Amino acid sequence: MSPTPTQPTSLGDGEHLAVLGYEDTFHRSMSLWANFALGFTYLSPIVGVYSLFALSLSVGGAPSFWWILIVGAGQMLVALVFGEVVSQYPIHGGIYPWARRLWGRRYAWMAGWVYIWAMIVTVTAVAEYGAGFAASLIGVEATPTVALLLTLALLVLALVINFSGTKWLARVARIGLAAELIGVIGLGLYLLIFQRRNEFSVFFDSMGVEGTGSYTAAFFGAALAGLFLFYGFEACGDVAEEVEQPARRIPLAMILTILVGGVSALFSFSGYVLAAPNLQEIVSGANADPIPSILDATLGPIGAKIFLAIVVTAFISCVLSLQAAASRLLFAFGRDGMLPGHRWLAKVSPRSKVPTNALIVACTIPAIIAVLVWINADLLVPVTAFAVLGIYVSFQMVVLASLRQRLRGWRPAGPFSLGRAGFVVNIAALAYGIFAIYLLAQPGASGDFFTDWVVLIGLAVVAITGLAYLFIARPERESTAPEGDAVAVADEIRRRTGAVTTVRAD
Repeated sequence: MSPTPTQPTSLGDGEHLAVLGYEDTFHRSMSLWANFALGFTYLSPIVGVYSLFALSLSVGGAPSFWWILIVGAGQMLVALVFGEVVSQYPIHGGIYPWARRLWGRRYAWMAGWVYIWAMIVTVTAVAEYGAGFAASLIGVEATPTVALLLTLALLVLALVINFSGTKWLARVARIGLAAELIGVIGLGLYLLIFQRRNEFSVFFDSMGVEGTGSYTAAFFGAALAGLFLFYGFEACGDVAEEVEQPARRIPLAMILTILVGGVSALFSFSGYVLAAPNLQEIVSGANADPIPSILDATLGPIGAKIFLAIVVTAFISCVLSLQAAASRLLFAFGRDGMLPGHRWLAKVSPRSKVPTNALIVACTIPAIIAVLVWINADLLVPVTAFAVLGIYVSFQMVVLASLRQRLRGWRPAGPFSLGRAGFVVNIAALAYGIFAIYLLAQPGASGDFFTDWVVLIGLAVVAITGLAYLFIARPERESTAPEGDAVAVADEIRRRTGAVTTVRAD
């Protein structure tokens, strides 16, 4: 008789969750395709490109196109780090529980606090931009009041669908994915092949946006063209407890979200630039809403209407995905006793198996912010910029915590692992993230103090209120949720999944 090592086995979903200290209470009805669709519709190339196309061209000209490649590469590094983390910790809430298990409750509180406000503000921004396209679709003028009503309608529609359960969330996410692929890749290819009116050289031509200054400053000023686009992949992990085999599937879904989203955005952005009848008019800022005119010129009135219907579908799906992700984060906070009203937030509907109370919050606060934008329309761009900055700060808090654990000997133990390359990727992701935050935190140059500094003021208000609650209420004292256990959990997973020595007869 001689010992023979068998191959390592994987933990079942329920067993993996039990190792992390939780019960398996959700319906695992989300497949890899549905999980990818959720992340993709949250990232939403249509939303990202359509929302900031005119702004990007007026600030950085056609070369702002290159930010899609730059940011896509940087965010892929972040997605790889997140993939290792979620593979070991496939639990609801994403950023918050990852930061807690990698560092501690207080650190996670701040990461989650900033992230939840950024997500809620993002819900508002996407619904606001979607309202403009919805107004064009139904043929009404997008007055401030009409925009408010359509924004609220999008928020409520997403809430109703989310209330119905994870299966409906997955179905609508798949519909949104199809709309995105048709609307971005399909139309982008059509414009590039059949409607090209400008030369490819325009992507190297600033067309005078720099004025008398340096083009470098203008180019960096247009970074939002890519930075607003490449997040949303983390939403794949926000719903981890509703995904089958999440430790294996979610990292793959994140990577696919970045890859497919990046290719889609490249086709879309370049297609519109090259098909624009009067590109100089867009670059000069004379045409502040160029996409409808490009659609009319290339597709005709009927084709433009059909395409607007596809765009609105994509916006609905994006709002839906954002709401779902925000509610799961609120649920995770509530389940760990880290927020006021945590028991109410942590309630899960026995029928639909979704956190309905958290969903109500994820709809109500964006609606209130939408009313504030209705009162002062100039708030929309700063609101968008704050959302992006807050999300990038939260991302890098996880990346930093991951690097800290690696320095302490952590070797990620999930099925998805970068091996020895993980340390290098982690450092590169952190360096990229600091660079992105620097770009987003740059104050404006309008001369108006509030307008120029509103993004940093907003981040400071969120950070100060979060710190005040943290040190006054001490929510971490009320929580018994595990913290800083990355090395211990990795060891336990390896113990349970490691090679088992069996004995067989020779």
